[in-house]
Order: sequence, then C-alpha cells, then structure tokens
Amino acid sequence: MSDCLFCKIIAGVIPSKKLFEDEEMLAFWDINPAAPVHFLVIPKKHIRNLMEMDSCDVALVGRLFHKAQEIAKEQGCEQKGGRFVVNAKIDGGQTVDHLHVHFLGGRSLGWPPG
Repeated sequence: MSDCLFCKIIAGVIPSKKLFEDEEMLAFWDINPAAPVHFLVIPKKHIRNLMEMDSCDVALVGRLFHKAQEIAKEQGCEQKGGRFVVNAKIDGGQTVDHLHVHFLGGRSLGWPPG
C-alpha cells in the first residue's frame, strides 16, 4: 500500500528505531510513547486490522504476539508485565490502517484505559 504509513516504514522510506526485523514482521519503538516501554510489532503483509484479517493470517498474528512477548521480556518487563493492545477500526481507536500490536510496560497501567 503506497499510502500506508507502516508500509512506508517497512520499505525504509520512513525511518524507525528498529527492535527486530525478519521476513514477515518488524518491531520498532513508538514515536509517541505512552509508557517507558512502548513498541509496536507489525506484519510486513498489509493487513488492515483484526476485523478484516483472513483465516490464513491466524498463525502470523500469533507470531506477532509471541515476538512482542519476547521483546517485552528483553526490555525488562518479564516480572511486572505490561499491556498488549490491538486497536481495530474507528471505534477501537485505530489510527493507522495496518494491523499492529502495541506493547506498553515499565509502569503501572490503570483500567479502564483513558
């Protein structure tokens, strides 16, 4: 998708502070962090959101969460944990139409989110 912000990050057109990259995903620090540890994990395949993913994407989405877990542990959040977030569409607060997993940690997070 030529107009997708995350596709441009994947292509290297827009720079990011990468934490991880392989053939199917990219993880990078959020540019507007809401917690001391705040990163995103995105598939390189353009999937708009969880509401529109296909059954063939189920394993990939599982791997995104697993990688988010691994990175969260590497960033010192194994003991106290954090929050894994996937926003979907307008009511879910999704601002970039490309599936992405946020991880927020490094501080206590209240509920409900504000």
